[in-house]
Amino acid sequence: MKPEAFKEVIDLGDGREITIETGKLAKQAHGSVVVQSGKCMLLCTVVSNYKQSDVDFLPLTVDYREKFAASGRYPGGFFKREARPSDGEILTMRLVDRVLRPLFPKDYHAETQVMIQLMSHDEEVMPDAMAGLAASAAIQLSDFPFECAISEARVGRIDGEFVINPTRAQLAESDIDMIIGASMDSVMMVEGEMKEISEEEMVEAIKFAHDHIKKQCEAQLRLAEKVGGKKETREYETEREDESLQKEIHEKVYNRIYDVAKSGSSKHERGSAFMQIKEDVRAEYSEEQLEDFGDMISKYVAKAEKAAIRDLVLNEGLRLDGRKTDEIRPIWCEVDYLPSTHGSAIFTRGETQALATVTLGTSREANQIDMPSFEGEETFYLHYNFPPFSTGEARPIRGTSRREIGHGNLAQRALKGMIPADCPYTVRVVAEVLESNGSSSMATVCSGTMALMDAGVQLKKPVSGIAMGLISDSESGKYAVLSDILGDEDHLGDMDFKVTGTADGITACQMDIKVKGLSYEILVNALKQASAGRLHILEKLTDTISEPNSDVKPHAPKMVTTTIPNEYIGALIGPGGKVIQELQKETKTTIVINEDPVTEEGIVEILGTDQAGIDKVLAKIDSITFKPEVGSVYEVKVIKLLDFGAVVEYLDAPGNEVLLHISELAWDRTDNVTDVVNLGDVIDVKYFGIDSRTRKEKVSRKALLEKPEGYQERKSSGGNRDNDRRDGRGRDNRNRDRDRRRD
Repeated sequence: MKPEAFKEVIDLGDGREITIETGKLAKQAHGSVVVQSGKCMLLCTVVSNYKQSDVDFLPLTVDYREKFAASGRYPGGFFKREARPSDGEILTMRLVDRVLRPLFPKDYHAETQVMIQLMSHDEEVMPDAMAGLAASAAIQLSDFPFECAISEARVGRIDGEFVINPTRAQLAESDIDMIIGASMDSVMMVEGEMKEISEEEMVEAIKFAHDHIKKQCEAQLRLAEKVGGKKETREYETEREDESLQKEIHEKVYNRIYDVAKSGSSKHERGSAFMQIKEDVRAEYSEEQLEDFGDMISKYVAKAEKAAIRDLVLNEGLRLDGRKTDEIRPIWCEVDYLPSTHGSAIFTRGETQALATVTLGTSREANQIDMPSFEGEETFYLHYNFPPFSTGEARPIRGTSRREIGHGNLAQRALKGMIPADCPYTVRVVAEVLESNGSSSMATVCSGTMALMDAGVQLKKPVSGIAMGLISDSESGKYAVLSDILGDEDHLGDMDFKVTGTADGITACQMDIKVKGLSYEILVNALKQASAGRLHILEKLTDTISEPNSDVKPHAPKMVTTTIPNEYIGALIGPGGKVIQELQKETKTTIVINEDPVTEEGIVEILGTDQAGIDKVLAKIDSITFKPEVGSVYEVKVIKLLDFGAVVEYLDAPGNEVLLHISELAWDRTDNVTDVVNLGDVIDVKYFGIDSRTRKEKVSRKALLEKPEGYQERKSSGGNRDNDRRDGRGRDNRNRDRDRRRD
């Protein structure tokens, strides 16, 4: 019997809607929903073990996958099966994870999986904007200890009007592309890119998205009621608490931690001092006591540390390294550090350092994106690497982490809007984080900006970035916005957000808000303080390199782009690629040909370090596409002698050859070609186009000479003398006639 399904509908406006359905699929999961908009369908299932894991954190896995069958396609490559997740899928996983994770209890440590899959794709719907809604709706149908319903929505702005969950085509016209995650009461996550918008405009976009998210949260609660109401939250083994022990530990360590925090020591000195305090406290207890509640000692020391550092900021306006709340760490920069790269730059801010390199290439080096929901390519992309030595650690390296993909994507979005549309290169930026104590992604943006300018990429405007923090006290109403946060401040604060932009506006942001009910007034103030810090950093960048270099470096490849009619592409490539391969080898260039379906022309990219080689390729293209005009006179060179004429080559188009028939050499009868021209001679000829009789091109030298007085054309039985000799057989016939007359 077909199971009963329950459904809720969310009106997006403009005739669009989202439906949430449960009861049909995946009923053994602890919660499952199908979220649909248009033809786009997402299945989300959630499962959490009933036994707590032996770890001190929440082992939450958010998995988002797009099935190729959803868009009627096969996976690319040799193995026709979906393999590891793409960067796009990982970025969606991070968006959902960042909103869900803080809403689980801190002492809930059961293995938990949220699995979202795209089952049906619609070109007019971007599925990542509905992933957060699907995850939360499934959790609302479960018995998980989860604080409240949340959702996520994308917001764009076209001609000054905000649009919720725009299509990919609409995004192309939008100056904002942001995804906001929120509950009914609080905004919790913001990520996106913008075209130099103001802080106030950014906040307005967040408000617009939040209003729609509230409706989506209400729909989830209505669905849960239809199914039978919110399930009773499961019981689980909570962490032990001991208020008297917590108070005792706090009294032992608070003042010592406060003094260390106030000392303004370096990261490693401060870390060693905090570790010593914890060891000293543990030494005051017996082995039996440590076996019984040693884990609680470590936890309460950490709580005292958090309280002391927050109090230092709120009461004295001082931070761990001795700075004031709006003070930026010392900065030094350098460009052209690496002699062999196409561009390079170092950006160091305090104990955070990033080295960026730039590589220039052809469209062949574009980053190919092959996802069920999107196919395309990126001609500008950025890769971010975070090796363990950057934090003084030794740990295994197991491929690119989700964090590295996320941070690299943020820096890429910050910079890509400043790459000019007419940049002929594919541009790859690689950032190596060499030291890290807060905001390595923003150091990547800064080093990337300088490296691009050093490489001669004509950036529209330089971009800088800053990471901000917030510490607040809801009881007293005090709050402090921290500019250029440290790693410890990131963990201990109530909000961390990264903002990038030019002198004229914001280009990208990433924000995680950990405190409930953050007012928009505080958010605007935080963004304004971020703007001041961003401009300070930008000045340091432009002091190092004020504008992009006028040209690429001598050892970097020059790029020349030209066009060629489609009918000549085959001639340039040659049979089996012979012509283009030999040309590349001879000129030491890279030649890429792309067909433009709109103009019906081939776009030829020529990449090389030697201008002479590039010029030779251009000359070859000119030669292939050379079309002589009827009635025009051209200079030609004799390159081959035949009995019935001379093969000549146009000097303006080497490689273009035409037969100059013996009858067109002179007005007088010519028995031997060498009577008039010899190999290597340069002469002028007139072009007559295609001969109607022979269907071949005709050129003439005699047409440029003065016709002798009384000259008469000679005729023969097979036609005129010119035609008799064109294929070389006329002379043989005349010789046979002469021999017969002699006999």
